Amino acid sequence: MDCCPTESPESDHLVIIGGGSAAFAAALKASDLGAQVTLINAGLPVGGTCVNVGCVPSKTLIRAAEVHHRAGNHEFDGIESGSKITDFKAIMDQQRELVAELRQAKYIDVVAGLPNFRRIEGRAHLVAPNQVEVTGETITATRILIATGVTPTILPIPGLSESGYRTNESAFELEELPESLIVLGGSYVALESAQMFARLGSKVTILQRSSRILSTETSDLTEALTESFSNEGIEVITGVSLNRVTRTGGEVVVATDVAGVPRTFRGTQILLAAGRTPNTKSMGLEDVGVELDSRGFVVVDESLCSTVPGIYAAGDVLGDQMFVYAAAYEGALAAANAFATEKSPPKPRDYTALPWVVFTDPQVAGVGLDEEQAAKAGIDAEVSVLPLSYVPRALAARDTRGFVKLIRDRDTDLLVGARILAPEGSELLMEISLAIKYGITSRELATSFHPYLTMSEAVKLAAISFGKSVEKLSCCAA
Repeated sequence: MDCCPTESPESDHLVIIGGGSAAFAAALKASDLGAQVTLINAGLPVGGTCVNVGCVPSKTLIRAAEVHHRAGNHEFDGIESGSKITDFKAIMDQQRELVAELRQAKYIDVVAGLPNFRRIEGRAHLVAPNQVEVTGETITATRILIATGVTPTILPIPGLSESGYRTNESAFELEELPESLIVLGGSYVALESAQMFARLGSKVTILQRSSRILSTETSDLTEALTESFSNEGIEVITGVSLNRVTRTGGEVVVATDVAGVPRTFRGTQILLAAGRTPNTKSMGLEDVGVELDSRGFVVVDESLCSTVPGIYAAGDVLGDQMFVYAAAYEGALAAANAFATEKSPPKPRDYTALPWVVFTDPQVAGVGLDEEQAAKAGIDAEVSVLPLSYVPRALAARDTRGFVKLIRDRDTDLLVGARILAPEGSELLMEISLAIKYGITSRELATSFHPYLTMSEAVKLAAISFGKSVEKLSCCAA
């Protein structure tokens, strides 16, 4: 794609459509480069998905649910403890207060003092490759960035709309804890929300269309997580075809086929978490020549330029790496590339060492390729799997759920990926991500100092396990 502008205006002006992490990162970068910035936002409040209806509210509620759960569920002798939820509304109010604080501090206040910055609330429409119309005003831009994000996918299930449902955009508005919750979906949002509500006291059933939850991951990981959920009383039903939803009084009834056998599930609330749809409709994108893929996501090249010179896109609207930190990276990269020069040419996006986390308990964390992906890529891959039962810190904490899996190129000893299932497994991920990014071999990890007793020893032990049995090691893996 050719992203060189057709003209050279006297003043650089970036118009950003969207108000989330990609949009704000782009605004800051463009401002640093001396450009005028106009940010146009509609839909969710400023801050987008993450701060309003995603990362911030979900993670604080997940931690609240964990505090409640662990008080009455531990493996230490001689300690009798418990927890009681006395005010569910107070829990929800507290997370809403945090959302408001961070929206103000990390978004509104951050751009308040930017020179040549303007924010407009309204729905934008492209009327030309360099012009945007909003609230009756036509704005001419040097470059345009599409960072409109996504919304929850609404499945076309007969009776669903009439019966009522919640998504991540409305679940955190609940004032009362659902007595029972049916979760439709089996990926990040579905699993995090399911466990959170279950630990707070709801009876939760997960209905997943695929044969496994987290269906893009390997079966060893998903089966172990399913077992953990089942041990907490969360019912996980896979291979589900959803036929109809009805509501009778205060109860929703979901008629399904499970492996071809009719089954009915009942609950007081439905949480719909079955994918995300890009916010690209009725914006005039295709009218000015911006190509969308079959699902409606914006098609871009490696510099994040669309099929129209001067129009870029970043964040979830790409349909690729839907993480807030990836969106911020893309927003800043798109802005830098939009105003690239011969001295500072455009840079391609790079997700080689991109880490990701599912904040269940145990957490699911990964970076790079798994063993199946490595094989498809033609890599002679070797796998080391270390159960947490071999990690002294996990033994001392009396919580050995999960494992650390490292995947290396047998020829070079370089790591190509990792998958982790562990309590706070996300905290083990960055060492591996940096090893992949900077070419640190598994042998170097195995011979590096790791404090005893720490969970980070799990990475060292897994690296050692490529060539030696951990059963033959001393207490501190010397």
